[in-house]
Amino acid sequence: MKENIFGQIFFNIFEKRLFMNTSELKLMIFRQIDSLEKTRLEDLYGILVNFINGQKGINDWLNLSEEQRQGILDAIDEIDSGKGMPHDTLISKYRQKYSHA
Repeated sequence: MKENIFGQIFFNIFEKRLFMNTSELKLMIFRQIDSLEKTRLEDLYGILVNFINGQKGINDWLNLSEEQRQGILDAIDEIDSGKGMPHDTLISKYRQKYSHA
C-alpha cells in the first residue's frame, strides 16, 4: 500500500512534469504532499527516506566482502527468529563483565 501512495503521487507528477520547470515541479510535489492525511504522509516520508538512503546504501553494500554480507544477513535472520538481545540488556551484561578490567 505504501508503494501505491508513492507511485500515485509521482506518476501524477511525472505526467505533468514534461511541461514544467523545476519551480513548478517542486510546487506540484508540495501540493500533492500537503494534501495527504497524517498516516499517509508518514508512510510517504518513510518511503522517501528509504529511497534517498537506498541510493547511498547500495554502494556501501557492494563494497563489502561476500563474507561480510553473509554475516549481516545471518545476523538479520537471528534477530528475526527471536535470538536478539535488547540493547540495554547487552550493555548491562558487558558492563558487569568488564567493570573490573
